[in-house]
Amino acid sequence: MKQFRNISTLIFDLGGVLINLEKSNCIKAFNQLGFMNIENYLDNFQHKGIFIALEKGEISTETFISELMKECPHASTHNQIKQAWCAYLLDIPREKLELLVQLRKRFRVIMLSNTNGIHFPFISHTQFEAQGYTIEQCFDKCYLSHELKSAKPDGLVFEKLLAAENTPPNECLFLDDGIKNIEKATEYGIQTYHVSEREDLSFLSNPTTWI
Repeated sequence: MKQFRNISTLIFDLGGVLINLEKSNCIKAFNQLGFMNIENYLDNFQHKGIFIALEKGEISTETFISELMKECPHASTHNQIKQAWCAYLLDIPREKLELLVQLRKRFRVIMLSNTNGIHFPFISHTQFEAQGYTIEQCFDKCYLSHELKSAKPDGLVFEKLLAAENTPPNECLFLDDGIKNIEKATEYGIQTYHVSEREDLSFLSNPTTWI
């Protein structure tokens, strides 16, 4: 039985916790555009090269697309680059959106995500809005790596979040699928839960989870 004590704030990762991911779809899409070693740059927890630069807000979306056009000889439009990049993203089960709304009645619910200015609007439109929800309905606040200028598992991410929230770390429960992210959050005194692939998170709606 999973139990957590004195929690006031729930901190959700996005990719791999709420939205399902499929890296092979993204690799295939970029391969078709002529980017043949794309797999060397992609990781479900922290990307490399130009991809992590985008997620840390070190480069603009426009620069990201322009640079990838050089790596993709078969791409003729910027939209093809965006589509290939978003091929990584699958779906958010509706039950998880309903769960977030219900949890907000008892907890402060926030998002902490390594994401970027292409993926986040795409997810907001195709998953939240398409299922009848807004980001604001599901979260009190979103902390996004490209806006924070830092990405998990960098400690600065957690420092900025805790400073902004002004909440005792031990009253926060952080849910993430990356073990390095979990370990870093624990160093800051945050309670954690390591989410398994495609876990439904239904235990969060069980009253016995909270003591």
